Amino acid sequence: MTTYTETFDDGPAGWCGWEDNVRGPRKLEWAPGTLTSRSPWWVDYNHAPPGAGYLNILYGSNTRGALDERTLDAGGRNSLIDGGFPTDYRGARVTLRLRGELETRGSQLVFLGQGRCDGKTSGWLCSGRPFPVTEDWSEPSVTLDPDPALWRCLGTRHGRGETYGERPLERILGDVNLNILLILFPLTVEPMGPVDGDPHRLRAGFDYPIWRSRLPEGYVVLDTLRIEFA
Repeated sequence: MTTYTETFDDGPAGWCGWEDNVRGPRKLEWAPGTLTSRSPWWVDYNHAPPGAGYLNILYGSNTRGALDERTLDAGGRNSLIDGGFPTDYRGARVTLRLRGELETRGSQLVFLGQGRCDGKTSGWLCSGRPFPVTEDWSEPSVTLDPDPALWRCLGTRHGRGETYGERPLERILGDVNLNILLILFPLTVEPMGPVDGDPHRLRAGFDYPIWRSRLPEGYVVLDTLRIEFA
């Protein structure tokens, strides 16, 4: 068994948040031994209906490939890539030591893996096994069994089919060659006032204002992240 363990003693180790589609990676709050993600978080609209829906990205790390300047600036050197860790997450056990205060508003913290397969980016989230967040330190673990009943494919919004699509869970989980993320899902996204047209065809929070009071608020502090590859 191969085990990746990150304690954030020397920096973010490649982990960062996400500003939006234009600005890209977001630098998180680092202190020796911890990495904190704090609201407000960008509402990712790339998978709006008919996709799985909207989500908040709290933490993310690339798993393969060269890092561009913005990613390096936000997260520093990437310990997953530099360590040559596997991209086969089938049966992997993910353990987080974390604490925080969250107004979840119906969302849950879940694992998301994304891979490029047959010309499309396909993301699958482990909605059936969320990570609880408590005010005191806890250490929940989730095993990424490739059981379709535990997973949900992100799919794509209108107009993004050239980039995103659904590929088989077994193939994506067997080669998560883009990134892994910890996200809040699902979100309640409601326009603040009338919208001219289908709001899901527009970009929530960009093309029209949304009710932020319906969205998750708070912070999560991550102390240790461990992945035991099967």
